[in-house]
Amino acid sequence: MHMGQDFGSTQFFRVGAEPEVQVKDVLNTVYNAMVEKGYNPVNQIVGYIMSGDPTYITSYKGARSLIIKVERDELVEELLKSYIRHKAWEED
Repeated sequence: MHMGQDFGSTQFFRVGAEPEVQVKDVLNTVYNAMVEKGYNPVNQIVGYIMSGDPTYITSYKGARSLIIKVERDELVEELLKSYIRHKAWEED
């Protein structure tokens, strides 16, 4: 007899899920970090989205490690949603 403990069953340990990363917050942080470092954020973010190469994004303020947590198609989706929301379909 095992004095109050059941060693025959499997115990489960659950770690709390990491908070979901908000794509718009990632883009905002990355954009600001790129501007602060003197980079053209549009060119650099497009370079990253097209190639998947995270070196297009500065590591300043954790921007690179943040952007790689988001799928590239999610970045494109968020950018397109924002574009549509701001009625940018109209000609300049």
